Amino acid sequence: MADLDPADKIKELTSTLANVEAVLDLDAKGREIDELREQSADPELWNDPDRAQQVTRRLANLESTVSKVGTIRRRLDDLSVLYELASSEDDPDTRTEADNELESLRSDIGELEVRTLLSGPYDEREALVSINSQAGGIDAADWAQMLQRMYLRWAERHGYPTEIYETSYAEEAGIKSTTFAVKAPFAYGTLRGEHGTHRLVRISPFDNQNRRQTSFAGVDVVPVVQQSDHIEIDENELRIDVYRSSGPGGQSVNTTDSAVRITHLPTGVVVTCQNEKSQIQNRATAMGMLQAKLLELKRREEKAEIDELRGENVSSWGTQMRNYVLHPYQSVKDVRTGVESGNTGGVLDGEIDTFVDAEIRWLRSQESGEG
Repeated sequence: MADLDPADKIKELTSTLANVEAVLDLDAKGREIDELREQSADPELWNDPDRAQQVTRRLANLESTVSKVGTIRRRLDDLSVLYELASSEDDPDTRTEADNELESLRSDIGELEVRTLLSGPYDEREALVSINSQAGGIDAADWAQMLQRMYLRWAERHGYPTEIYETSYAEEAGIKSTTFAVKAPFAYGTLRGEHGTHRLVRISPFDNQNRRQTSFAGVDVVPVVQQSDHIEIDENELRIDVYRSSGPGGQSVNTTDSAVRITHLPTGVVVTCQNEKSQIQNRATAMGMLQAKLLELKRREEKAEIDELRGENVSSWGTQMRNYVLHPYQSVKDVRTGVESGNTGGVLDGEIDTFVDAEIRWLRSQESGEG
């Protein structure tokens, strides 16, 4: 759009927004909003807190989407008037204001367009993110903690609530693993492309000879389970361990054995929760985490079977993810999409939307057979 004049740019954005509005089907969303408002006004609904929360969360999500589209539509309509005003009065300040608004609208409409790609069966759900340190010793543990901070800062930038369920600290520095929830609509669809191995290259702050170190951490993203999900778990196939929560350096956090670790023996899936003071609460949360992990495992296995039946090459796209190089040059590059940034500090501080949007488009192209 760089070579187009403002009128042509506005026309192009108007066309894109119209396509987004058609895909979102705002009329259908309006009808659903009316139905959900009726349900939320029924006192009987609150006899079932889980159902009530589901209804109110869905209503808030729909209202936010419709409101956002309406606001962008009004801003786009007003932009033509702003350019006309700048031209008629030959006012450079107004022209600059209009140019800035044009760029802001281009970004906002682009985000909306990406949102329309989130149409998978679980994309609307909240996300459960797990990070594990891999090869690289103490540097890998430090790297896992840096990634945890990156995602928490990303969520914070967007105003998304998070809850850390478990963090296993390494002896010297960093963490062995962590699991946290991103409690926002479409968090899973937005973040699922982050699944895979993240590689860091830097001068190790733990090496007194200042040698370059390569370290790895694995990121796993699964959708949070809902009541409608049917995940059968046989209690006889579980090993449940309780232990005392610990913080950095092995310091005891709780004085009771309240932390819970559950191992699903048939699959080897392990989940841990230690954020609650009660062992019963930790166990309930851990069971929810286990259901989420098994749900995603089932989804991936079913997809692999379908791909195999179709004769398609089953891609293990999650294994190769992104390289973060801090020495001898500064670069963060996604292996699959080719998106790259030299602003390593910003990326590690949570500025990852460019990467995330590209991943959403890439995954959609893979799943629709375009890739």
